[in-house]
Amino acid sequence: MRLIPAFALTLLCSLWAQQPGATVFIDGQEVLRVYTGAAPFTVEERAADIRGRIEKIGDKDARPDVTIKDIPAQSVTAVLAGSVYIMLVTNADAQAAGTPREELAARYALAIQKALESYRDQHTLVSYLIAAAKTLIAWAAFCVLCWLLKRGVDWLNHRVTLWFQRETKARQVRGFSLILWQRASLLALNLLKIVMALFLLSQVSLLLSFTFSLFPQTSGISTTLIDYLRVTFGGIARSVLDYLPKGGFVVIVCVISYYLLRILHIVARAIEHGDLAVPGLHPEMAIPTYQLARILVVVFALVVSFPYLPGGQSDAFKGVSIFLGVLISIGSGSSVGNVLAGITLTYMRPYRAGDRVQFGDTVGDVLEKSLLVTRLRTIKNVEVVIPNSAILGGMIQNFSAMARNRGLILHTTVTIGYDAPWRQVHELLIRAAQNTEGILIEPVPFILQTALNDFNISYQLNAFTDRPNEFEFTYSRLHQNIQDAFNKAGVEIMSPNYLALRDGNTVTTPEADRPPHYQPPSFRVNP
Repeated sequence: MRLIPAFALTLLCSLWAQQPGATVFIDGQEVLRVYTGAAPFTVEERAADIRGRIEKIGDKDARPDVTIKDIPAQSVTAVLAGSVYIMLVTNADAQAAGTPREELAARYALAIQKALESYRDQHTLVSYLIAAAKTLIAWAAFCVLCWLLKRGVDWLNHRVTLWFQRETKARQVRGFSLILWQRASLLALNLLKIVMALFLLSQVSLLLSFTFSLFPQTSGISTTLIDYLRVTFGGIARSVLDYLPKGGFVVIVCVISYYLLRILHIVARAIEHGDLAVPGLHPEMAIPTYQLARILVVVFALVVSFPYLPGGQSDAFKGVSIFLGVLISIGSGSSVGNVLAGITLTYMRPYRAGDRVQFGDTVGDVLEKSLLVTRLRTIKNVEVVIPNSAILGGMIQNFSAMARNRGLILHTTVTIGYDAPWRQVHELLIRAAQNTEGILIEPVPFILQTALNDFNISYQLNAFTDRPNEFEFTYSRLHQNIQDAFNKAGVEIMSPNYLALRDGNTVTTPEADRPPHYQPPSFRVNP
């Protein structure tokens, strides 16, 4: 028997909470709630009319008491301020509120009386001045707090830096360990800055709410802001709690992927700077390898966590994913080919930034090597962008690769007549090479006699240089020195041609096949 009244009370409260209605707000504070309209007004229009009447009475100097008056002929109870009607309480209001009409009217009258007194007290010049003074004091205190926090963070940052330098010097930390110490100190400082930023953000929110609450015109904004933040973050919290069984797995995958990428980046930087040696992995390959590993880690994390994403199993999400995949596949054929060629070139290591190379007919210095293109600066200071697929499909000449260890051989050919002794020519060419800026003394330049021509001999001078990026200037200086050396020695750089007049009347038959006592005929001219 006791369960029935409790159940009935619960059902009644539930139905009452679901009754439609509108709230009357004065300066952002709830005064009363009306549940029904009054023809021809809707419930919202009735609430707005009551609010307007209360504010008009509050703006007047008179301070009438709020009373109620029963009007049996109309079955209503009037709420009055002096002789001014504020509202009429009907039987429908009483039934919706679950309270007798007279009691509900008395409750409304008391709430309106308190609202009028509060309205008059807050809408005075003194109250505005006090509110402005409190606002200035609060924001000044906040500015002082921000300044103190900044000074404190700067002081702490300075102390941590000095401590880090002292400890690393005392412990003689080097190489990869030094990088770990640096990252640890930066992580601690960043965590401190994040905590301070969150603290200041919360203080700004509270200060804004406090400032709005001081003025009656904006006091409703303060309440609305707090309610909005509470409802918004409450809804987010509920959604997160509902999503935790799947979202926890996604968060774990993201955290593991993030810190794995951070570790890989630190290791790649250490290999690039020579602080960490990995057999088979050259320093210039560290960053490209890290970029490839980053793509693989991100793709793997997406593949693993895709089924657990919100809406990941919906048909719309799957359709958009398929559409994007097809779009990328169709539109990125050449880009994918260039990327694959870039990856191949990265591990082939045919050139690197700063090398003097030749791709086809283009000669220049490598400015940048990426997964898509390679940028060159020609000897005429023109930037040329070449797709990696074109480079991989053609011939690559690297003038700097061998120059780093043994030197690049520059060669030039001169033709000298047979009348000049070849030993003298060799000596003059070698001396000219050794006097040229950019030519190495060791290994010694050498000469190759490449051809014995009809009228001259071809001498090829070969000299070593360790400046492949300047070989056009070195060639120019070498040619100048060759001219000077030969001119001083009196040897002409020329190719003489010889002409000879010989008897051509003899038959071309081999001498063994000619008749005995053969005499060539004489040359005759008939008059």
